Amino acid sequence: MTTRIPARFAKCVAEGRPALATYTMAGDPDPATGQAILDALPAAGADIIELGMPFSDPMADGPGVQAAGQRALAAGQNMKKTLAMVEAFRRKDDETPIVLMGYYNPIYIFGVDAFLAAAKAAGVDGLIVVDLPPEEDEELCIPALKAGLNFIRLATPTTDDARLPAVLNNTSGFVYYVSMTGITGATIKANAGVGAAVQRIKSHTDLPVVVGFGIKTADDAATFGRESDGVAVGTAICNAVLGSLDNGKATAGTVAAVTTMVAGLASGVKRAKAA
Repeated sequence: MTTRIPARFAKCVAEGRPALATYTMAGDPDPATGQAILDALPAAGADIIELGMPFSDPMADGPGVQAAGQRALAAGQNMKKTLAMVEAFRRKDDETPIVLMGYYNPIYIFGVDAFLAAAKAAGVDGLIVVDLPPEEDEELCIPALKAGLNFIRLATPTTDDARLPAVLNNTSGFVYYVSMTGITGATIKANAGVGAAVQRIKSHTDLPVVVGFGIKTADDAATFGRESDGVAVGTAICNAVLGSLDNGKATAGTVAAVTTMVAGLASGVKRAKAA
């Protein structure tokens, strides 16, 4: 199993703060700019990078992430190019964990064994595949673990104590707690419930728990980082890309729009435990 994820959480714990996981869609808004964004994330403050695998029919993605995926696909992004992005990133950074996040269909089309071998060789640390439940572990989860890749599962507000053991079984790296019932980018309506849910999950596992969906600002990062081991931000970053475009094309300010957003979020997690 790759060790970058536990090493990064240990580093954040030593610094007295939660981790910041940032999501960016591979190839958005074009392959070259997508690579530049990916390469710039660690210096901006990202501890863990979730790299989206573009897919035409997402289930859990809100409008911002969906639009990012459509831009990437229109620009010619595919799984082979996504893995090449990770390989290029690894030539500059061998410490920041990269988790591929998305849906099973592109992996299935690529071929599970071929995908896992290529992902491991490229320097991928883990997978978040949101449409594969524990009942389908033999499809991808078990092969991924055997290949040395973490398989990170989602828990939600509807994951009760009867279901939680199945969700946690075979999960590694960290647990991703979806803070709401709904799609990415919506507004969290029950802030107090998130902390209680994180503590309930942590009573069942020693894995770090990262809260995602609905975290948009530095204040959000500070608030939800107080009772979790990390926060994940995606839609706000995809929207930063969108806001920088000119007629759908990257501009000189596109990468800076993302790094400015991430730097602000990083300031939030740094004051989370002290707040």
